[in-house]
Amino acid sequence: MRKSLIWTLVAGMTLAFAGLLYLQMTYVGEILKTRSEHFNETVKRCLYQVSKKLELAETFRYIEKDIKELYKYQPAQQTSEERFSLEIEQSTENFQSRLDVRGVVTSSAPVPSLIQNAPTNNIESASKDSYEAFKRRYLYDTYLIHEVALSMMNSTNLKAITERVDFDALDADLKLEFSNSGLDLPYVFSIIDKDGAVVYQSEEVKENEKPLASDLLTSVLFTNDPPSKQSYIKVFFPTKRSYIYGEVSFIVPSMLFSVILLLTFIFTLYIVFRQKKLSEMKTDFVNNMTHELKTPVSTISLAAQMLKDSDITKSPEVFRHISGVINDETKRLGFLVEKVLQMSLFERQRAMLKLREMDANDLIASIVNTFTLKVEKYGGRLDMDLKAEKSAMYVDETHITNVLFNLMDNAVKYRNPEVPLQLMVRTCNEGGKLQISVEDNGLGIKKEYLKKIFDRFFRVPTGNLHDVKGYGLGLAYVHKMIEDHDGTIRAESGPNNIGTKFIITLPLIKN
Repeated sequence: MRKSLIWTLVAGMTLAFAGLLYLQMTYVGEILKTRSEHFNETVKRCLYQVSKKLELAETFRYIEKDIKELYKYQPAQQTSEERFSLEIEQSTENFQSRLDVRGVVTSSAPVPSLIQNAPTNNIESASKDSYEAFKRRYLYDTYLIHEVALSMMNSTNLKAITERVDFDALDADLKLEFSNSGLDLPYVFSIIDKDGAVVYQSEEVKENEKPLASDLLTSVLFTNDPPSKQSYIKVFFPTKRSYIYGEVSFIVPSMLFSVILLLTFIFTLYIVFRQKKLSEMKTDFVNNMTHELKTPVSTISLAAQMLKDSDITKSPEVFRHISGVINDETKRLGFLVEKVLQMSLFERQRAMLKLREMDANDLIASIVNTFTLKVEKYGGRLDMDLKAEKSAMYVDETHITNVLFNLMDNAVKYRNPEVPLQLMVRTCNEGGKLQISVEDNGLGIKKEYLKKIFDRFFRVPTGNLHDVKGYGLGLAYVHKMIEDHDGTIRAESGPNNIGTKFIITLPLIKN
């Protein structure tokens, strides 16, 4: 897959995810805004209903009080008919004078003459008299209502709010209205008088629940009071936000799934780029290996053709030289084939190991004795310190031998030419396991490369040193084999990046 196509897919998926997240956040914001507005409208409607109840209750109180006072001082000796006619006459005159004084009606406004329509004793007009009596009663009751209204206009707003409102009854009305509207939430309300002072608050608000200005919902208690005399009720719901956010709780798993999908996409991209890089490295490896294989094959083929020449066979020195070339190239060819086999191991999930019980100290001693000649060839020294008291383990002898040979061979390859090589192999027991360390005083590895040296095809930059050949498979092979043996391996760089230490930890036989 071309790199440009991969980046195009990345851009498309990124744009899709950004658009999805934007739409989700916008949708959630609109839902929260709508829910908040609906909540506020519901509360305001409830407060309006409570305000109307307060006004009606106050009106009823004034009507009851005024009617009682008007009936209280009528002469007891008068008959009911006489008392009624007198009340109508007095009330009509009273009402006319009050209206004239207050300017409610003009002097030319007609006033019903109730006395002129006094009932007669004529039997023939009994029905008409009954109607007239009902009419007079209706007009009188209407007068009473107007009387109460005029009295309320002049006196109610002069009283203190504490005299006009029963706060316990107000709390009960609020609770009932909120409950009927589906708002079964705790609330705190306060009453603000016409001077702006708080005259009552239902309860104290916790310090961590202090309301913002936008959280306080306000309504006028008595809407017909003059603006300068109006009192207010303010309501605060401490759990309003959780109530509103609870309505969109479904968005939490939706956002979670989106994040998981995004992480999966990122991980997939990482795998794609990693596989692409490995594929390119693998292609380079095959190309290089093909070139490397051609050289020994060509050399062996040429040497074989030379051996067919009878003149060459007659010269022992030339024959030995050609035989040595064939032997060296055969070893080189075998080394290259071994590298290819090592690479094939990475295609499997787990290598097929032939495990058997072995003593680690004995195995390491045998490997060190074999490798000592190669170290001494370069003027170095190979020592061992086998302190492990428990060293019995189940391992594949071939692969563990290759692991140790690879580590010691790297120490030889990356030695410091100016300093004699010092190579040390140690064993010890730590944490109930066997620990094997291979330490040298060579060029060392910078700390930024320590976590990458076990990656396939990775090679540590060697600066101006170009005579070290390799394919970046040795340490990857070592890491895989140790993992397949249920062990661990890590690398440490020496002080001032001088020397390297590889530490292998393998499980012991528990018996």
